[in-house]
Amino acid sequence: MQTDTQSPSSDNPLPPSPQSTIERPSPARHVFFGTDGLRAGWSILLFIAMFAAFMFVAHLIAVKIHPPTHQNSPDHTIPFYFMFLNEAVPLLVVGIVTWIMSKVERRPVGVYGLGGTRKLPHFVAGLAWGIICLTPFILILWKAGFLVFDGRLLFGSDILRYGAQWLAMFFAVGLLEEYVTRGYLQYTLTRGLAGLFRSVFKTAHSNVLAFWASALFFSILFGLVHGSNPGESPVGLLTAGLAAMMFCLVLWRTGSLWWAIGFHTTWDWGQSFLYGVADSGIMIKHHLLATHPVGKPLLSGGTTGPEGSILILPIIVLIVAVIVFTLPRTNAGYIRLPERPAES
Repeated sequence: MQTDTQSPSSDNPLPPSPQSTIERPSPARHVFFGTDGLRAGWSILLFIAMFAAFMFVAHLIAVKIHPPTHQNSPDHTIPFYFMFLNEAVPLLVVGIVTWIMSKVERRPVGVYGLGGTRKLPHFVAGLAWGIICLTPFILILWKAGFLVFDGRLLFGSDILRYGAQWLAMFFAVGLLEEYVTRGYLQYTLTRGLAGLFRSVFKTAHSNVLAFWASALFFSILFGLVHGSNPGESPVGLLTAGLAAMMFCLVLWRTGSLWWAIGFHTTWDWGQSFLYGVADSGIMIKHHLLATHPVGKPLLSGGTTGPEGSILILPIIVLIVAVIVFTLPRTNAGYIRLPERPAES
């Protein structure tokens, strides 16, 4: 007895071979996506576009709720509420946009600088080192006659009230400035440059080169942005750029921004509230001590504050030494991408 079998025919063709079912990526997909997902250039553009859109909406809402009436005072002091909103709103926006991009790219949000297993210890250590490194710098300026202390402005409970208020304020400043320039954007630019360097130079150290190339770019940008501050100087801009590179060293060694955020917080708080000097050309209201610079701005810092003095250069060397000797390398590579050979 024969079984009823079907022979191949034109009406009943054979199934396609496995090779014919493989879908090749379309040219359009290749433009937007690479081996690491959405290409870095498009990721950065999408991040900036969303950030700009959210900030535009936030501005419209703020104007409706409270029409702007703030004007800079002659001494360039900035009230707390204005400065806080100026930092808190973009900080919230950059956090939201970074979270959205982490979902788009299917990466843990912590890889953009706020992850790690030693967040609190690094943050606390950064807080301590910010004051420890600032204090001898202020003492040098004072003993050398470039800074004069005029007296105390706050007494009693006002010291704790305004001290805590400005500490919270400068935590927001440190978190915003670190996360904006050394968070998602630097990670993504490094990711893109790493792929480019692998393809062009075919080097086993593409991740290292990419990190420091992007670090240099954003550090220069960080310094230039401070040029909008009233009372800023060329030395102050150079100091801001060097400080940014210094914080990039922290990021490279630890894989996170928490030490830098802590240091940034108390360094700014110590200048602005505790010692009452200008911070990148900005003076705040309700600070503890009253001071004024004396002598050539190149040495005293002038209206920029201590960061405008060339005497800060040995302090920067000191801070770099602190980073190298107190933050052992715990990160195997800030951008954890495999060193793949270039595509043929």
